[in-house]
Amino acid sequence: MSDVRGCRVPEDLYYWPEKHVWARPEPDGTVTIGITDAAQHLAKTIISVTPRGVGRKVQRGKSAGTLESGKWVGPVTSPVSGEIVAVNEDAIANPKLLNEDPYGAGWFARIRPDDWEGEAKLLVTGTQAVEAYRQVLEQEGISCA
Repeated sequence: MSDVRGCRVPEDLYYWPEKHVWARPEPDGTVTIGITDAAQHLAKTIISVTPRGVGRKVQRGKSAGTLESGKWVGPVTSPVSGEIVAVNEDAIANPKLLNEDPYGAGWFARIRPDDWEGEAKLLVTGTQAVEAYRQVLEQEGISCA
């Protein structure tokens, strides 16, 4: 796990740094998605988690659902296209999970991707992700410290 401007960035995930979302391929071929540490820090206390429903199709770059905090309401951009196969019911019941553990218990949705191999190439991972995220956080003046 790397630290970029006080924000945690696990190297084993795939990121779309400009959208502050991550993706993790699962052994069953699905992809879990969520928001980054920087995103939860910017949102402050998350009070509502509303993913699109199971069975719904999502497109890369479009909303997979919404988050609401005391200062912000907005979309969670999907880093992949496909069908939502699961939503995080625990996070719907306890939205603060996204603040407390954005890369673990605070995941957002699980998607059966249309083309993971192709879309994964549009995301960054490993040390490339850490550096890309550093650039985005510096450009946007974001710090989690």
